[in-house]
Amino acid sequence: MDKAGEAIPADIAAMSFEAALKALDEIVAKLESGRVDLEESIALYGRGALLKRHCESKLKAAEEKIEKIVVGADGQPSTQPFKAD
Repeated sequence: MDKAGEAIPADIAAMSFEAALKALDEIVAKLESGRVDLEESIALYGRGALLKRHCESKLKAAEEKIEKIVVGADGQPSTQPFKAD
């Protein structure tokens, strides 16, 4: 049930990273409880996949804005794009 090609729904796209992560945590808790029927589990999984993609997109956008300060061989500071290891 890969949702990678599916567009992010407007309600998810409007969420902040924190709100989307909280919603994803709630979905995981429901699925782990085992108290939802199969149809609801499938729907929750699909929404969770979209929330995950949205969170990953927000993180990537934040990483692209971050620069690290480095000191060159000449002792002068400069900035470089941040790359998460």
